[in-house]
Amino acid sequence: MKLPPIQDFVEWELQYFRDNCNFSDEELECFNLRAKNKSNTAIALQMNISEAKVSKLIRRIKDKMIRVL
Repeated sequence: MKLPPIQDFVEWELQYFRDNCNFSDEELECFNLRAKNKSNTAIALQMNISEAKVSKLIRRIKDKMIRVL
């Protein structure tokens, strides 16, 4: 299953994922930043992690999102 970009979901859908995906604190922060249409570079800078780590977090987030659909 291919998901649309996180930033394309509406607020009630984003809240559904927040409530049901059991995100870690780090995943939730990344999810919320991506929902605000932040780039991987901007997320990495704000979270003080590497862009590779952001990519890994996004993959884990999307896996969890797919599981709850």
